[in-house]
Amino acid sequence: MPCPALPDGFDFTDPDLLHHRVPLPEFAELRQAEPVRWIPQPANVAGFQDEGYWAVTRHADVKYVSTHPELFSSTLNTAIIRFGPHMERDAIDAQRLILLNMDPPEHTRVRQIVQRGFTPRAIRALEKNLHDRAGRIVETALANAGPSGSFDFVTEVASELPLQAIAELIGIPQDDRAKIFDWSNKMIAYDDPEYAITEEIGQEAATEILAYAMNMSADRKQCPAKDIVTTLVAAEDEGNLASDEFGFFVLMLAVAGNETTRNAITHGMHAFLTHPDQWDLYKRERPATAAEEIVRWATPIVAFQRTATQDTELGGKQIRKGDRVGLFYSSANNDPEVFDTPEVFDVDRDPNPHLGFGGGGPHFCLGKSLATLEIDLIFNAIADAMPGVRLAGDPRRLRSAWINGVKELQVGVD
Repeated sequence: MPCPALPDGFDFTDPDLLHHRVPLPEFAELRQAEPVRWIPQPANVAGFQDEGYWAVTRHADVKYVSTHPELFSSTLNTAIIRFGPHMERDAIDAQRLILLNMDPPEHTRVRQIVQRGFTPRAIRALEKNLHDRAGRIVETALANAGPSGSFDFVTEVASELPLQAIAELIGIPQDDRAKIFDWSNKMIAYDDPEYAITEEIGQEAATEILAYAMNMSADRKQCPAKDIVTTLVAAEDEGNLASDEFGFFVLMLAVAGNETTRNAITHGMHAFLTHPDQWDLYKRERPATAAEEIVRWATPIVAFQRTATQDTELGGKQIRKGDRVGLFYSSANNDPEVFDTPEVFDVDRDPNPHLGFGGGGPHFCLGKSLATLEIDLIFNAIADAMPGVRLAGDPRRLRSAWINGVKELQVGVD
């Protein structure tokens, strides 16, 4: 097997790397030559007291790890592959209360409760409202474009529908969505110096979301309403969530249901505008397969991690108990063993077994149906109201260790 031509010290979780690009050429090198590779790190650089992690780059291996939680734990070191170097171990351990970082059977118990909010019936009940909201969001962006006809697509369009959908889903007043936007940004932006956000500020923002959600929970227990919050929390002894569990659920939604969908929509718009043939096809035919291809292409979460619960083997490598294992979804979603011409943005792609919503198993994305609905609705609204949208600047990327994020994308309308 040939050795992959990676520079010494190359680390797929280096925030400076994702600040500029997703390392697709390096992923291709590893898939071909060493699909499971040890990536050394200086002690504590990622907030963990170890010396690195295993990079898992093939689609099949990412799926295997995802579907074997008995071998690969989300709880031991959480699913976040890199924190800041000053992250305290107590703060990492506290994140085990978030669904993303639980293992069965506790994960199974909490997920069975919260999935009441994501049933097909619940999503269908939101569709008409979100359809109308998508149209208003695009109309407002057009009205705010100003004399130049340009605006920031991220703040004016991409961020709005996910925020409004979450607010609608769990009963957050729409006037409070700016608070959720601000808090969730602070939670994940600690690697980006432009925001001057420290880990302490990020933790404070998380505390604000927790307090907000727990107050909501307490209100519903006192005065039940016909909404999802009441369904989830009103009767703990009947298998519902305690107030703190509901708080951590909302904390997860703030990132999983907001940041990821926002970035998928932003990358999708950029992909359409740099592949005008696909934008023309979409406007003409509105293929139902488009949302899945946008998520594959964007892969908003570059990587999560698991921790080996015992000595095991993966991709021909011996993984030791306690080793961290990085699941690189961006690589898996470009694996030519699974996708024909993965480097091509093709909104007609079908089948499309991408791992943008996770690799299956217990942590497969709870909100997949809601996310694809939002993507469909917003691009239909854009195609209807501003079919001539054009790029007005290069995307400004987020500096992050694990999020494929865009802070700003200037677009224009004629």
